[in-house]
Amino acid sequence: MQLTIFTDYGLRSLMYLAAQPDRICSVREISEHYGISRNHLVKVVHRLAQLGLIHSRKGKGGGIQLANRPEKFLLGNLVRQLEPNMNLVECFNQNTNTCKVVSACQLKYYLFEANESFIQTLNRHTLADAVTNKTLFLAVPRSE
Repeated sequence: MQLTIFTDYGLRSLMYLAAQPDRICSVREISEHYGISRNHLVKVVHRLAQLGLIHSRKGKGGGIQLANRPEKFLLGNLVRQLEPNMNLVECFNQNTNTCKVVSACQLKYYLFEANESFIQTLNRHTLADAVTNKTLFLAVPRSE
C-alpha cells in the first residue's frame, strides 16, 4: 500500500501546524519548508479546511492553523479522511470491479483485515505523537 502524494502533503502540513499549534502559518512557509509545490499544497490545504481539520483565514494576517489541539487528531482517522479510497485491490470497489473470481476469492477478506489493522495501528497515535520533539522537527533544514 502506498498513500497518495495528496495524503502525504496533508499529513506533513498538519504535522507542521502541530509543531507550533499557537501560530498562524502560511502555505508558502510550509511549501518552502518541505520543498514541495505551493500550487499543489494550496489544493491540499483547501481540502484540510473543507474537512474541518484546519482554520483558514485570507488576507493580511491570514494563514492556517489547526482547528483543534494536536492530541485530538488520530493519525488513522486523518489518513482515512485524506485518502480518496483505501481500495487495495479492484474488488474493494463494487462500482468498478470486474474480477471474475470475486465470489470465490478469500484474499479480499485478508486484505480488508490488513487495511483495517493499518488504520487501527495509526489510530493508537495522535498528530501530537508525530511531532514529539517540536524543536528538532522544525529545525529540519528547509529545502532549497
